[in-house]
Amino acid sequence: MDAATCEVSPPRAWRSAPVGVSTVAIGVLVATVLWSGSRSSSTVLIRADVALALTALALVPVVVRRPEVGGVLASLLVALSPVATPVASFAVLFTARNRPFRQAAALAAAGVAGEAVQALWRPMPSLPYGWRLALMTVAYAALLGWGTWAQARHALLAALRDRAWRAEQEQERRVMEARAAERSRIAREMHDVLAHRLSLLAAAAGAMEYRPDAPPERLSAAAGVIRASAHHALDELREVITLLRSDDADSPADAPPGQTLADLPRLVDEARAAGQRVEVDDPLGPAVDLPATVGRTAYRIAQEALTNARKHAAGQPVRLALDGMPGAGLSIAVSNPTTPDSGATSDGGAGLIGLAERAALTGGRVTHHIDASGRFHLTAWLPWST
Repeated sequence: MDAATCEVSPPRAWRSAPVGVSTVAIGVLVATVLWSGSRSSSTVLIRADVALALTALALVPVVVRRPEVGGVLASLLVALSPVATPVASFAVLFTARNRPFRQAAALAAAGVAGEAVQALWRPMPSLPYGWRLALMTVAYAALLGWGTWAQARHALLAALRDRAWRAEQEQERRVMEARAAERSRIAREMHDVLAHRLSLLAAAAGAMEYRPDAPPERLSAAAGVIRASAHHALDELREVITLLRSDDADSPADAPPGQTLADLPRLVDEARAAGQRVEVDDPLGPAVDLPATVGRTAYRIAQEALTNARKHAAGQPVRLALDGMPGAGLSIAVSNPTTPDSGATSDGGAGLIGLAERAALTGGRVTHHIDASGRFHLTAWLPWST
């Protein structure tokens, strides 16, 4: 740490206190020293001490503004009279409090040198020279240590305040990121739920529109699909809105509606009821025990794949295959032939992007491509812990 960083600005108390208050306080000490020394001094020496006392008091504002200059001048006056000792001591303390240590140590050394000179030509009969010099050295060292400790404490408090401010800023940033992630999660949930149900509605309504001469039982079945899909859409939308309004801090951040891989047969039945041809290769069976997050993610991947096939490859057969085991992971493969107008109603791939993000949250991955024969393939892998 260099001198520039060590030189901290005076604390608010020093900056806000008027210079006159410091001058008056030090003046009391100077007057006390002057009065105690006048009883054993000649008239000429007393007059000289009064002049030096006034000069020393005039240095107090200089010490506050320029402690190095004021401290050196006060040390010179100390060599002439003890009345300058309070000002020199104040200069050492103030410099140690607000300036680098080496500057304060230099002023302390200058003050001790001034005391040594003063003790030579104005000795005290009751105190030997060596003891007097030792006491003054200890006094200046104490002032130096006190001021240095005060500066370190002020710097520590400033660092703690800065750290607290930075921690608050970091917390605000994390809150904003969490809110953005929550909005993105809810958007994916809305897309997954509504796109699936609305595609079922569109498929059933389309069948009724283009085959008005169908047998009554077929029309009744299509109407049943429309009714059930609308009912389920409302229920799932209500669950998503409940998540949006939830204020429970203990609820998990990724707590979508409760469909898991065990609900896959019902999902396939709904798709088939809407007229979609779905072939399922699921050696795992409905009783497979997957972690809750992986099961929900797998369900959403299958749901989105079937929804995309209905939207972009209507009437084409879809093949859905699942495989895996604990420790090796869960694999999901969905494929269907594409049609010439598959991209006409494209939503920009938002659903596939959402699936990739959802899978990444569990440590998995999602890829998709169209092979040379024009068949669309969606492949997902999710971790399946033992």
